Amino acid sequence: METAIEHDDVPTILAVDDTPVNLSLITGLLKSHYRVKVANSGEKALRIVHSDLPPDLVLLDVMMPDLDGIEVCKRLKSDPRTRHIPVIFLTAMSKSEDERVGLEAGAVDYITKPISPPILLARVKTHLQLKAGQDFLKDKNAYLESEVYRRTREVQAIQDVTILTMASLAETRDNETGNHIRRTQHYVKALAVKLRDHPRFAGYFTDHVIDLLFKSAPLHDIGKVGIPDKILLKPGKLTPEEFEVMKTHTTLGRDAIEQAERQLGTPVEFLKVAKEIAYSHQEKWDGSGYPEGLAGDAIPVSARLMAVADVYDALISRRVYKPAFTHERAVELIGEGRGKHFDPDVADAFMEIREEFRAIAIRFGDSDGDIARQAERLVEA
Repeated sequence: METAIEHDDVPTILAVDDTPVNLSLITGLLKSHYRVKVANSGEKALRIVHSDLPPDLVLLDVMMPDLDGIEVCKRLKSDPRTRHIPVIFLTAMSKSEDERVGLEAGAVDYITKPISPPILLARVKTHLQLKAGQDFLKDKNAYLESEVYRRTREVQAIQDVTILTMASLAETRDNETGNHIRRTQHYVKALAVKLRDHPRFAGYFTDHVIDLLFKSAPLHDIGKVGIPDKILLKPGKLTPEEFEVMKTHTTLGRDAIEQAERQLGTPVEFLKVAKEIAYSHQEKWDGSGYPEGLAGDAIPVSARLMAVADVYDALISRRVYKPAFTHERAVELIGEGRGKHFDPDVADAFMEIREEFRAIAIRFGDSDGDIARQAERLVEA
């Protein structure tokens, strides 16, 4: 049974009592202010509450046959769909212990019978106002969470585009490298995923760290924007003096990223990883690399991954100073560099997923023609 008033935005009250006289009394008191639904049993009350149009508040008699008010309230409060609906108990029991039990069951208030009309109306109005405030805050929080998520995704997208744009500045200095930055991104991620459960790196390669590595990897050669064309694009072997200039791309890259951080005025987590990769990816496991001659675990993990990724891609790609090697020859040379150029465990991980590297290389070939030639070359036995 339901009494209706004209306005759609009027709150709905569900009155639950097994006595018809009590239901008539409550309906008479409330119908001028609210839409009223009634139920003469706990089971019927639960069906109404779980309908497509649940009430905004429940007035619930405690003493009812079969399913009493305490049990009905507990069921409502245990269900995520209905726990937000306020319940006010109506009962002839007036002992403080009875009230305690009712409140512990989840009720927001307790009105004793015989019902005082002013008290009933005041309590209903108060708890509907409280619920309206809670609903507003809930909706507002949901909106804010959605907006924060949207803005965060937007910032991340801007970061990603900015990184790729910056990295492409270095890549355009050498038009034969093509999709090198895309391939190295995926190589580094593949190595990180493979090493996730390795005892030496336990707990390091979290999803967050892997995401940072993937985001930062394109900036590994950003310092090459500062290398003169006559050295960067030289088709022959570099002189010792020219090679010293080429080596400065690691320092130039780190310094460029640090300058970006200073302009931002705050440390940026992924730029820390980018600095490690840009500055140290030319270090070698045995200490013979540059710029600092770091050895072993002194080399950042991110740079050790990039060392394998960068060398593999350089070997299989055509450069102004060399033809492209086959995948098999690249794998062989990386194997020879195990424990010398490369961290042994990183080199071993590469060996285990070398076919994944081959697939990445083919997927991100430099151009339509090069993809076909590269695919043919990379699948040679």
